[in-house]
Amino acid sequence: MRELNQEKPEVVKSPIKNKVGSYFVPVRDIEKSRDWYCRLLGLKADCEIMNGHLCPLPMEGTGIILDTMPGWGGKEPEGAPNIKTPAFMLLTSDLQASYEFVKENNVTLVTGIEHDHWFVIKDPDENLLMVCRE
Repeated sequence: MRELNQEKPEVVKSPIKNKVGSYFVPVRDIEKSRDWYCRLLGLKADCEIMNGHLCPLPMEGTGIILDTMPGWGGKEPEGAPNIKTPAFMLLTSDLQASYEFVKENNVTLVTGIEHDHWFVIKDPDENLLMVCRE
């Protein structure tokens, strides 16, 4: 029987930073999605659409880029695959007010407020997004 190595793993020097730049969110209609996300996040809906398929949103911290993803299935009739599990969190300092805001704006709720800490919604492309207490 082999014994597990009890030593700490060696830290390897890597040119890749321990830092996330942006998350890509697959969308089908870049203008409609830009407007929806800007409303959800309280942003002006004048974010530039680049190369006909990319829309970086002006975020604090890690970015979100809406993308029709022409190189990753976006040219297919059903578009690129959507995010079926929340891949990132949108933060809030007022969870209840955020929950009421999405309800009042007819955003599809996937869960109620869970553990007094988070809830999940769907965007127009059925990507799952988590809203979480800061």
